[in-house]
Amino acid sequence: MEKAVILSEGVFATTYGKTANGLVRYSKRYDIVAVIDSRYYGMDAGHVLMGKERGIKIVKNVTEAKNLGCETFIIGVATDGGYLPLEYRKYVSDAITAGMNIVNGLHQYISDDPEFAKLAKIYGVKITDVRKMFSKYEYSFTGKIEEVKSKKIAVLGTDSAIGKRTTAVYLNRAMNDIGKRSELIGTGQTSWMQGFKYTVVMDSIINDFVAGSLEYITYKAWQEERPEYMFLEGQGSILHPAYPGGFEIIGAMRPDAIILQHAPKRKFYDGFPEYPIEPLDKYIKVLELVSNKKVIAISLNTENMKSNEINAEKEKLESKYNMPVFDPLEEFEKITDVIVDL
Repeated sequence: MEKAVILSEGVFATTYGKTANGLVRYSKRYDIVAVIDSRYYGMDAGHVLMGKERGIKIVKNVTEAKNLGCETFIIGVATDGGYLPLEYRKYVSDAITAGMNIVNGLHQYISDDPEFAKLAKIYGVKITDVRKMFSKYEYSFTGKIEEVKSKKIAVLGTDSAIGKRTTAVYLNRAMNDIGKRSELIGTGQTSWMQGFKYTVVMDSIINDFVAGSLEYITYKAWQEERPEYMFLEGQGSILHPAYPGGFEIIGAMRPDAIILQHAPKRKFYDGFPEYPIEPLDKYIKVLELVSNKKVIAISLNTENMKSNEINAEKEKLESKYNMPVFDPLEEFEKITDVIVDL
């Protein structure tokens, strides 16, 4: 794997830094060596993000990353509209000048930028725009999804940037660890960067072909791997005013069960303080009505929660909904028995 540095200046360990956050937690495509965010200069990225050392140093510039042996420069932010922040341009040009390959998950293509394209040619570096790779997918829905015999569990959420992918990653690993063949079906750019083979980037694809592309990648995983289980990475939130994700995943991928990701301390949709998050009851009812399947567990995003609050919230929700409630970062094994019994 190429050694890589992730650019997340000013936003690491926040919702806008979710690509960087995901790669620090898990990556099989790149060897993550460093993160750029001067706010935490000199600290360990794993410690900042989740209180656990990961041996990933936080640096303040490209030169320091290069000195650590980094060959690849990853833009690790998810901005509103998917545009490259103006203040990030210098980091990108510095990385190209230093001979680093560029990996970009934003909607704005780095390879189409005249300045960056010219520099890349001069210094002989490769620019990978992840979303561009999927922009020409033109698969139509066929119904072949019905031939997939894996138990498919969709991880959907009450908000965007709430931890759906992370929960899917950890549960997929937990099932493989207990000897159950499992695959994660990725639906976003970070899953591709993390190295998940069966990934499409939903929001890069023309709307008419989204369902077909989701079916295509799921059917491909079934044909090639024959897994017992598949975890389907959710996008957005089914009731979100700006990012209403989940309908295509339910419709095209036909999940057998749903795990609902929820952050009890979030009262408003992330980045949209004028829109309160709908009650959990409503989410469960809508998801079960649309999918005709059950929500089998609630996965907690414990941001801004103290230990006693987490335990109290688990007890309250388990009593109210009569289903397991778990913290995927700490006790993902808790749900494996429920999944095995599907």
